[in-house]
Amino acid sequence: MSITSKPFGNMPDGTGITLYALTNKNGLKAEIMNYGGTVVSLYVPDKNGNLADVVLGYDNLEDYLDRSPFFGSLIGRYANRLGGASFKLNGITYILNKNEGNNQLHGGTVGFDKKVWDARILSDEALELSLFSPDMDENYPGNLKVKVIYRLTDENALEIEYHAVSDKDTIVNLTNHAYFNLSGHDSGPILDHELVIDADFYTPINSELLPTGEIHSVKNTPFDFTQFKRIGDGLSDSYDNEQMKFGSGYDHNFVLRTSAGNTPREIAQLYDPKSGRLMTVLTTKPGVQFYSGNHLKSAGKGKNGVIYDKWHGLCLETQYFPNSMMYSHFPSPILRAGQTYHHVTVYKFSTK
Repeated sequence: MSITSKPFGNMPDGTGITLYALTNKNGLKAEIMNYGGTVVSLYVPDKNGNLADVVLGYDNLEDYLDRSPFFGSLIGRYANRLGGASFKLNGITYILNKNEGNNQLHGGTVGFDKKVWDARILSDEALELSLFSPDMDENYPGNLKVKVIYRLTDENALEIEYHAVSDKDTIVNLTNHAYFNLSGHDSGPILDHELVIDADFYTPINSELLPTGEIHSVKNTPFDFTQFKRIGDGLSDSYDNEQMKFGSGYDHNFVLRTSAGNTPREIAQLYDPKSGRLMTVLTTKPGVQFYSGNHLKSAGKGKNGVIYDKWHGLCLETQYFPNSMMYSHFPSPILRAGQTYHHVTVYKFSTK
């Protein structure tokens, strides 16, 4: 196990950005920069032991600053969407910055994905990133102290441990927005990947991609991933499904079966028959957003000059449900003053 570092460009104000490389005994390597807490690359062995980078991204900082669709970033204060870019807490309505039509997406105009985090190497396998988000940052209440620890284990697992504490009641929903392609980031569409999600229900969306508040069964719908299913089959034209039209594919929250606790439990598996790579996702969160990369064309040229396009990568974002402050039956994202937000998500890699 080892962690090394090197410069990865400068912010417009001259602040230097550092790229950290975490490597385990099997050769698996995760490269993470302190701009946005971003997973820049993740080299994983296939069934023949050959390494490939399985996350989408860019070769330089400038492209991340210019047009990144949240590639590999830490998302906060609130992952996913908040309708009307507002929420009500303790009788006060907080008006947030709008950055997706009338709504807020992934924390606003300058969310945590666009912040420079303080980095500290904790051990040969752990990198700690910390951030101070002042009271009314993007109009969220409370001075919020955030700490995220990335660990790369010899069991080929990338663990992400989230901590946060605020001096005022606020809302917090942190996640990572890595786009995965288990054939390799430069391998084109992920249609042949097979996915299983431990969820019997999902939250339908409206034309603004916001949950309607309903919770529907996945049975007899494109959202049934209770057994391994080829992703392309769900995206095919054989489904005349209004939900799929809204999102131009999958962009939906799944209600995980098992209740959240302090110990991460297995909630999804992603398998690539071509390479034999299998990614198992474990989390303490109550939901996961499956996004099939419907708008990746806007990402343009990625690492090694590869042109990314629709469905070239997918996200499995562990989370509280989108727009959850609107619906009392959704798990609450409220963090009370002085209490600690703590969640863990694990992406574990193997082959079959």
